[in-house]
Amino acid sequence: MLPRSLHCAARRSLRGRKRKPGHSGRDDRKRAEKKSRPRDRVANKCWSATAKGLLKQGHSRKRMSGKQKIIDAIGAVAKRLGRTPSLLEFERRSGISKYSVTRLFPKWNDAVREARIEPCRLYVRPANNELLRDWGEMVRRKGALLSRNAYLAAGRYYPRTIEKRFGGWPAVPQAFRKFAEGKREWTDVLALLSVAKRNERAAAREGSRSSIPPNKLRHAELRDRVMYGNPIDFRGLRHEPVNEQGVVFLFGMVARELGYMVEGMQRGFPDCEAKRRIDAERWQRVNIEFEFESRNFRDHGHAASGCDVIVCWRHNWEGCPKKIEVVELSKVIKSLAQRQSGEQVDAVRRFLTATPR
Repeated sequence: MLPRSLHCAARRSLRGRKRKPGHSGRDDRKRAEKKSRPRDRVANKCWSATAKGLLKQGHSRKRMSGKQKIIDAIGAVAKRLGRTPSLLEFERRSGISKYSVTRLFPKWNDAVREARIEPCRLYVRPANNELLRDWGEMVRRKGALLSRNAYLAAGRYYPRTIEKRFGGWPAVPQAFRKFAEGKREWTDVLALLSVAKRNERAAAREGSRSSIPPNKLRHAELRDRVMYGNPIDFRGLRHEPVNEQGVVFLFGMVARELGYMVEGMQRGFPDCEAKRRIDAERWQRVNIEFEFESRNFRDHGHAASGCDVIVCWRHNWEGCPKKIEVVELSKVIKSLAQRQSGEQVDAVRRFLTATPR
């Protein structure tokens, strides 16, 4: 919309002008509007400059609450670790995604400085002896061998780094024995490793039902091959899950039969938002966290208040809060498989009964 003064100026300029044959007044108005557009652009530029000036003088918007939430979470994770966390550690322990951090902070160290913590200047590749020394200290502190997730929660280095150096997590105790051989300071840790090895052998003897000796059932692991679980052949899934992704896939196969309707999935905590059938006509919203083992929920440092259901392959967390329901898929699929086989037998019986002889 043009100002009234510009319309008046356009009319005065057209009064004394003779129109050509076939020329309408509408063309003159369009020409006048076109001339006035640069003035509007100048006015817009002036307005944007004024707005920037007001912002510089202190008329700024309030900061987003998400920024302060990230800063507080960085401080909490750093206090828990006793050092400055990396971005991957922060994402794993806080449940805040990497995208949420980079959207508000150009660099990770900028966010660390905002939390008033000294950032990590340079990554130094740890020596093999340092990795084994820290692993041995964690075993000494716990008084037993550590699982991968337990070391992730308490150790100083990434389990993935240790696995790459020594050929997998099960190979770490043997590498530590070579490192600690002849050193008196590690005598107690070596004794714990010997006890753990004897227990493993005893469990293998008791659990083996085959006539083949236990040492013949194990073969060398090939690093460039995919690892599979035990065969189950459940509705197209040939093997048991060996990680959290397998648990998610298996839950998707049986969610409808368990009375769940998935609303959404996300990378942060909790993993899934779903609705659960309460009765024939009512549903209720629940937050679900997927874990391969239920105790991984504790090892990952998740808050119990943010989760209603843990879906896992194996339930091994004795201290699980009572308000959190645990769905152990290894038992669920057994009952579903038995039910399915029973239905198939009934169908065969009905078919044989109905078929005339």
